[in-house]
Amino acid sequence: MTTRSIDLNSDLGEGYGPWRMADDEAILEIVSSANIACGAHAGDPMQMRLTLRRAKALGATPGAHIGYPDRQGFGRRPMALTLEELEVETLTQLGALTALAQAEDMRLSHANFHGALGNLAMVDTDVARVLIAALKTFDRDLAFVGLPGTAAAREADRQGLRLVNSFLADRAYTPQATLVARGTAGAVIHDPEAISARLTRLLGDGTVEAIDGTVLHLPVDSILIHSDTEGAVALAHTIADAVKAAGCKVQPLTRSATTGLIPPRNERP
Repeated sequence: MTTRSIDLNSDLGEGYGPWRMADDEAILEIVSSANIACGAHAGDPMQMRLTLRRAKALGATPGAHIGYPDRQGFGRRPMALTLEELEVETLTQLGALTALAQAEDMRLSHANFHGALGNLAMVDTDVARVLIAALKTFDRDLAFVGLPGTAAAREADRQGLRLVNSFLADRAYTPQATLVARGTAGAVIHDPEAISARLTRLLGDGTVEAIDGTVLHLPVDSILIHSDTEGAVALAHTIADAVKAAGCKVQPLTRSATTGLIPPRNERP
């Protein structure tokens, strides 16, 4: 029987200058994929390079974490950008991180969208179409890491971009399988035991309860660990332990930094 593989990914490199958002080094010891901020909602060129080097040293595959150009709001506030502006932002952020990755003899494996931009791409078909098309134009071998069943996931499937189905273990879901808005009571789950129980259920029967009790059936390839959550490192250990207890192996499901595409789990020897 083949052991199921589950990727653990985390949004990293979100500091600025000497200031650090999270304990990236400790989290990189646990995760298998790193979503690296590209200098727009957070991060800067030195942070990007440092995170790439740490990811390479610890064997985590690097990807682009793309957000609104809004440092003050950490990319969590909506911005009235045109579709063309969103396309250009996506290409520019991918280009910046790719240049630094190439200097380290690394390749980006995947991309995802941060905060308010990611939330918009879940529900707005036009935005999703433009963002996914920008990823494909830049590199058709990039995987898109996103929530299943959303507008962005449907566009990835329609445009032939590989989708890695992501699950946010510490965030509540709506009955429509999108994220409950931050600031809403219960939107962020802090209890490690509750998070572990959710993962055990999801990896067991493929279901999770929405905030209203609706049972959602969700495919999952990767689990997101928020690096900026209080107690993030301990939570990362909790999530990794739950994955292993469910009989799964933690490893990236996207392109490795140096050896090309990692096959989907059902194609691995």
